[in-house]
Amino acid sequence: MNFIYGINAVAEALKARGRAFQWVGVAKERHDLRLQRVVDECRKVGIAVRFLPRPELDRMAGNGAHQGVVAVTSAKQYNDLEDVIEAKRGQHSLIVVLDGVEDPHNLGAVLRTADAAGADGVVIPERRAAGVTSIVAKSSAGASEHLPIARVTNIARTVEELKAKNLWIVGLDERGSQTYDTLDYNMDCAVVLGAEGKGIHDLVRRKCDFLVSIPMLGKVASLNVSVAAGVMLYEIVRQRRKAGAQV
Repeated sequence: MNFIYGINAVAEALKARGRAFQWVGVAKERHDLRLQRVVDECRKVGIAVRFLPRPELDRMAGNGAHQGVVAVTSAKQYNDLEDVIEAKRGQHSLIVVLDGVEDPHNLGAVLRTADAAGADGVVIPERRAAGVTSIVAKSSAGASEHLPIARVTNIARTVEELKAKNLWIVGLDERGSQTYDTLDYNMDCAVVLGAEGKGIHDLVRRKCDFLVSIPMLGKVASLNVSVAAGVMLYEIVRQRRKAGAQV
């Protein structure tokens, strides 16, 4: 069985209609408006609701961070790369490519930011990287259920495919020759972010059209990948809004 837990994650999954729900477990001790809205939505679309003691929900979720709701669902259905490319939301393409992010909380935070910044979708590798688990769904506040996510076998090959589709590839790397805010992002582009502590793999970095860096003015050499994603993506949003482009 697959689980989604947390009020936002379950509510957004219900809205997205991207998963098959078997049933939803709700803490029988909890009575509040936010949880009632989830119950009402389940009943509206014909999904069974079971009122369970909190220890049972703890066991299902694997922790106590479920906020009183756990859904039993089908597994996350990933998109093809072509689906992500075609899911263009604005005048210019914006795809986020994650080169081996392993921490599910970081992946969830990046997905949440990517959705908020209007990205068309996210690309993640199949191996040695986090997939969209219940932790990711919770950390993304449900953004994982709305955003097209492609899971690919080889990031370097995927970068080549994106370039063949006329996207410019921008790698965020501490050795980048220019700062992130000096590049003009009013173009179809994919932003490549590396793994925690490792950065972008050498082969992927060599395939990037641009390498940009975020200035680090303190003692620490780099930012958390989810924070770096926020800095980078909202610079793109800022530039495109200033240029009058539809984000």
